[in-house]
Amino acid sequence: MLLVIILVFIGVLCYIVYRLIESGKAKKSVEEKFDLLEMKVNNLQLETLESKLNPHLFKNILNSIQSHAYQTYFALDKLANVLDYILYESQKKFVSPKEEIQFALNLIEINKIKVSPLFELKVKTKINEGEKLYEQNLLAPLISIDLIENAFKHADLQSADAFISILFEFKDNCFYLTVSNKISEKKALKKERSGIGATTLEQRLNIIYKNQFKLDKFVENDIYIAHLKINLLEYKNQMLTAGR
Repeated sequence: MLLVIILVFIGVLCYIVYRLIESGKAKKSVEEKFDLLEMKVNNLQLETLESKLNPHLFKNILNSIQSHAYQTYFALDKLANVLDYILYESQKKFVSPKEEIQFALNLIEINKIKVSPLFELKVKTKINEGEKLYEQNLLAPLISIDLIENAFKHADLQSADAFISILFEFKDNCFYLTVSNKISEKKALKKERSGIGATTLEQRLNIIYKNQFKLDKFVENDIYIAHLKINLLEYKNQMLTAGR
């Protein structure tokens, strides 16, 4: 009788262990399916955002060129490079910081034709080209355009002390972009309501980089300041851990 009880107990125990194992497998399968579904949703969101972003950028560039036709000849090289980047490089999931910064510098040159030659436009780069991630494809294409375009749209071009300052940095395997400009409150409010850039940028950053970025935007003494930092080393390590 005792032997029967022991055998029954062992049988029940084996069944419980089996069910736990199967439950664990089922849970893992559900988690994997959820992760796959989440990835598909994120990719779909990105495609939707980028489909809005590219025509928006094209429209702004063409408006700049058409409204300053007399300067178009001098901007043709920059325009060709920018359009190539938008048409081809932006279709990639990632580009290198080097490529994105060069694109942004060309975009700035095109936007310069909107402003007077006397307008104070400061553009600086502080790049540690020796860092290995500088030429690795880890940066989302067109990630810099929103902050740059907002500076030109919202700058107070009439004031004697008006300016736009743009700083690109790459150090410690992090991409930095700092943009500041003197603003007109009425003009900024009106254009901020009609634009899609700010929302699109933050959505893309959240979907792609999650906790590996920091975006600060604030106004101080009528100067609008935006600072973006993306830690590409942490992002790469996260991708490797996830096996992507």
